[in-house]
Amino acid sequence: MPNTSPSGLQEVPLQPLVLCKLCLSEYPLEDRSQLHTCNCVFCTPCLQQYVQFAIKEGCGAPVTCPDMACLKKGTLLDSEIACLAPSDQVQLYQRLRFEREVQLDPDKTWCPVLGCQAVCSIGQHSNAQPVSVLCPACGVVFCSVCKGDWQPGHSCSERRSLNLPSVDDSVQISNEPDAPVKQCPVCGVYIERNQGCAQMMCKSCKHTFCWYCLQNLDGDIFLRHYDKGPCRNKLGHSRASVMWNRTQVVGILVGMSLIVLVTSPLLVLASPCIICCICKSCRGKKKKKVNHTETGI
Repeated sequence: MPNTSPSGLQEVPLQPLVLCKLCLSEYPLEDRSQLHTCNCVFCTPCLQQYVQFAIKEGCGAPVTCPDMACLKKGTLLDSEIACLAPSDQVQLYQRLRFEREVQLDPDKTWCPVLGCQAVCSIGQHSNAQPVSVLCPACGVVFCSVCKGDWQPGHSCSERRSLNLPSVDDSVQISNEPDAPVKQCPVCGVYIERNQGCAQMMCKSCKHTFCWYCLQNLDGDIFLRHYDKGPCRNKLGHSRASVMWNRTQVVGILVGMSLIVLVTSPLLVLASPCIICCICKSCRGKKKKKVNHTETGI
C-alpha cells in the first residue's frame, strides 16, 4: 500500500543520486554506468567522452577505468566500449588493438611486401636472432629482423628494416643519443622525435624514458635524471621551467597532505553526529513502516 501524507496525497519516493567521480556531479541511477570489472560508477556522458578520447589517443591500448584511485584497475569490456562509442570508433579501436598485439608479440610480425601486410609467424624465435619467415599470403621469404630478402648466409647487421616509419632519406636511424628515430625500450615501437623535451612517453605502452640514454623515468617526477650524468641539462627546458615543475609537484603533495590533516580531526569530531543522524533516519523509517502496517490492517 503506497504511503500517504496526512492530507491524503500520495508521497512520491525520491530517486537516489549517485556521485560521478569525473565531473563531481550527482545523477539519478538511470543516467549512470557501472563498469563490470571493477564496479566503479560514472555518469554516462562522462564515460562516453572518456572512452572516445582513449580510443583516439591510446593507439590500441586497453581502455582502463578512468578512476586513478581504482584498486582493481578495471578494463572496459568490448561490449561496454560498443555501447559508449560510435560504430566507426569501435572498429578503429579493434583494428588498432590488433596491430598493437602483433607489434608486442615476439612470435609475430608483418609481411614487409607493400600491399600485402599479412601477419606472419616467426618460427624458431630465440633472443631476437635473425631467422627466415615465410609469408602465408604472398609466399615471400624474409628476415625476421631487418625484413630484407632472405638469402643463404644472410646477415642483417647492415641492412635497414623495411617496417620502419616512412621518414626522409636524410634522417638516420641508429642508437646514437641524438638520433631522431629510436625504439621504445619496453615494447620496441619506433618513435620519431622532431622537437620537444627529452622526456618521452610511448603512446603504445605508456612507458616514460629519456630520449638520449633510454633510462626509465616512470618514477622520476622531479626530473632528477637531468641534474647529473651524461644527460645533465639536456632536458630541453630552461632551469626556471624545471624548478617551476618541481614546485608544482611539491605544492600538490603538500596541499593533499594539508587537506588530509585538516579533514581527519573534523571527520573524527563529526562522526558521532553522522552516526546519530543515520540512527534517527533508520528509526524514523521503522516507525513509518510500523504505522503503515497498522493502517493497512
